Amino acid sequence: MKPLQASSGDLNADRRAEYAEMLHADGAHAAAAELLLGALEMTPQWAMGWFRLGEMQQAAGAPDLAARAWTMSLQLDPSDRQGAALNLQLIGKAPALDALPSAFVETLFDHYADSFDESLVDRLGYRLPEVLDQAIRTARRGRFPLALDLGCGTGLMGQRLRPIVDRLEGYDISARMLRKARTKGVYDVLGKADLRDFVHAGPTADLVTVADVFIYVGALDGVVRTIAGLLAKDGLFAFSVEELASNGDFVLQPSRRYAHAELYVRDVLATNGFSVLSLETTVIRQDRRESVKGLVVVAGKLPAA
Repeated sequence: MKPLQASSGDLNADRRAEYAEMLHADGAHAAAAELLLGALEMTPQWAMGWFRLGEMQQAAGAPDLAARAWTMSLQLDPSDRQGAALNLQLIGKAPALDALPSAFVETLFDHYADSFDESLVDRLGYRLPEVLDQAIRTARRGRFPLALDLGCGTGLMGQRLRPIVDRLEGYDISARMLRKARTKGVYDVLGKADLRDFVHAGPTADLVTVADVFIYVGALDGVVRTIAGLLAKDGLFAFSVEELASNGDFVLQPSRRYAHAELYVRDVLATNGFSVLSLETTVIRQDRRESVKGLVVVAGKLPAA
């Protein structure tokens, strides 16, 4: 995806930044960084400029300079819409985060909304809604009176759920993604919400789906605990994670997405009163011509003791 098109507010600085982007695209990373640094001398409060400078300096093989630039970006924009803290973590210059900054995720998907379906489905071979839909139908036949699609995006999962759901509600952090979902006409309710502090005032749900969303959340216990509280006693919880092949519970990858270990996923589910009904390893999408493997999970609430 192209960098966020944020202006510095100064025409001359913007022009220099555009030239720097051209040099960067051509592989002249050090020269690009030098040119962008000149633009930042004119507009020192430009958080996105400092972030891009860090990316150029890292590409030029100067991680210490990159860390300084990302630290400046974070100081100028503590909400971290650019994701500077993630880059600092990935180069060992900041402590590990339990989840991506909410402002970063919201900005990312607001920026991506218009091309989301085309890029994900047509170019990257995204097939998770199809696989998750089949897993749900296998786990339980029949219809679901109420389903909550958390992190619904543009409605790709909702389109799969609509034929088996009486009432379908979708929630997402990105207003622009919700606008795209609204045009599909598959949801009864759409609302803007952050998954990590989600509250639902309505009745308990019979099905909760979280498709390709936990890649932005590292520590899952709090979110899974919330979802357990949203579900009826016989409700289903269907979700996916990127699969972690190495040691540990979860890891932030260079893609700035989290991968989770199967054992960790099973432990979190058990701790929060779920039993695993099915768990399938599958290819979620392509990324840089490589297959991204993930776990597709359907869980049910255990009977109360």
